[in-house]
Amino acid sequence: MNTATQKKPRLTTSAMIASIADEGQRVKAAPFGKALVEYAATRPEVVGMTADLAKYTDLHLFAQAYPERFFQMGMAEQLLMGAAGGMAKTGLVPFATTYAVFGTRRAYDFIHQVIAEENLNVKICCALPGLTTGYGPSHQATEDLAMMRAIPGLTVVDPCDALDIEQAVPQIAEHAGPVYMRLLRGNVPLVLDEYDYRFELGKAKLLRDGADVLVISSGLLTMRALEAARQLAGDKVGVAVLHCPTIKPLDAATILAEARRPGRLVVVAENHSAVGGLGEAVASLLLQEGVTPARFRMLALPDTFLDAGALPTLHDRYGISTAKVAESLKAWLA
Repeated sequence: MNTATQKKPRLTTSAMIASIADEGQRVKAAPFGKALVEYAATRPEVVGMTADLAKYTDLHLFAQAYPERFFQMGMAEQLLMGAAGGMAKTGLVPFATTYAVFGTRRAYDFIHQVIAEENLNVKICCALPGLTTGYGPSHQATEDLAMMRAIPGLTVVDPCDALDIEQAVPQIAEHAGPVYMRLLRGNVPLVLDEYDYRFELGKAKLLRDGADVLVISSGLLTMRALEAARQLAGDKVGVAVLHCPTIKPLDAATILAEARRPGRLVVVAENHSAVGGLGEAVASLLLQEGVTPARFRMLALPDTFLDAGALPTLHDRYGISTAKVAESLKAWLA
């Protein structure tokens, strides 16, 4: 056959949805989609909805398993949230998926007024949270936690890895009321199984202890904090990592207990703007409770519109790569 006329292999992914896993890192494919399919097998009230992004939120697996319970709303995020609220009023449990920027920025008023004000049982699961795409500010949801934290009665979840997502799905489904969960899709890193971890909605978990630094983290930054802690152990620096997958409501008791231990630098690390996320939530909690760590720092994305580019380059540039996290912790200890 003339090679000039041969068809090129069809691409199945794009740079926009590239995995955040490092080369050679253990991953699990589509943990959200698989967990939802499994959970919904005995729960006919669960329905799946999306705004033209089933494949890119792993909801296509639900659509294949339960086509009669899948609703494609087109590129209309306000309609997606409004319809999800209406379905919830009939007793259904909608899982509504899209990208985090579209779900929060474009549909904020519908989440606020249609879903949250009436405490409807809608589960909003949004991909590409924080700096997990190189496509620039139009697709980088760096302020989603700040927006969702401000909505009364909305539970906010920021899972770290595939295990976190798998275990979170049935718990957010059974939680009475609206939930916003950041979603990692595709080939998702598998990290927390090494730490005897189990997700519990509303609970923070101490993954490792250390005498020098306490890192309070969520999402991708928990993975980075664990990697940095292993690196710094070689320099005789003890780094504790407290994973807080539930951003709202915070597990105040666990955070305060760990922050009260004397002599440690306390760092809040998150894949989100320094404005309005986990860092400010923890800082407010410590201040209100009169807890004064030896030192307190926030490791977060800057309050600016971020660049477009390759994710490894951007993670280095904005300080959330493993190397940069370790470098920051060492500098703050000096």
